[in-house]
Amino acid sequence: MAFAGQCACGQVKVAVKADAPVATRQCWCRQCQQLAAGGPTHNAIFDAGDVTVTGDTASSGWTAASGNTLTYYFCPSCGTQVYGQSSARMHLKTVRIGVLGATPALRPQMAIWTAEAPEWAMIDPALERHAGQPPAPVIAKD
Repeated sequence: MAFAGQCACGQVKVAVKADAPVATRQCWCRQCQQLAAGGPTHNAIFDAGDVTVTGDTASSGWTAASGNTLTYYFCPSCGTQVYGQSSARMHLKTVRIGVLGATPALRPQMAIWTAEAPEWAMIDPALERHAGQPPAPVIAKD
């Protein structure tokens, strides 16, 4: 496996067979700030077929400004965020980088929803920025 990790208590495990994520993002939308206790979520996006999650997960979600349903999955025992999916992009799984570990391959490439970031947010000026939702990532096929 190219990437592997688990929740804080070890009951939910994630294995990713891709050599690299499709994209990595730091999300500053209000919902992600609430999930992340005030900061952004840090996410690695993979083809859903490359991601295997074992163990029981719970889920919750909301309707985004786009009208799409965003569902996030977490460990019901320890609460660790594991991954999320958009109803508009079920072919992708957005795995929380904290579950996989902070390897160089998972460094965020862009900051999204920066218009919703608090004025005190420290956003790396080297990151590509989008005030709202960026275009969907494209999966390269060999």
